[in-house]
Amino acid sequence: MASQSELACVYSALILHDDDVAITADKIQTILKAANVKVEPFWAGLFARALGNINIGSLLSSVGTGGAGGGAAPAAGAAAATEAPEEKEEKKEESEEESDDDMGFGLFD
Repeated sequence: MASQSELACVYSALILHDDDVAITADKIQTILKAANVKVEPFWAGLFARALGNINIGSLLSSVGTGGAGGGAAPAAGAAAATEAPEEKEEKKEESEEESDDDMGFGLFD
């Protein structure tokens, strides 16, 4: 779980992004002081360096998406579900043919 300092810096960075302002350590500290939130000074610099060159808008919009592999799994599962009845029918036909072939003779008869 994130600490209070981390969450305060994240919220500050989101506020700056929402206002289309560059994310810097000084601006994060300014928001934290205005909100009367005490955070150790290294947190603001850490977040400013981590988020300085990242497109936060694309990061936020990609949070809910599953990526390339996410969409393929349900489709494969659905295809397998539709093929399953056909396979069962084929197995039934094979078992009927086998029962005809043995002509009533069993292994232990």
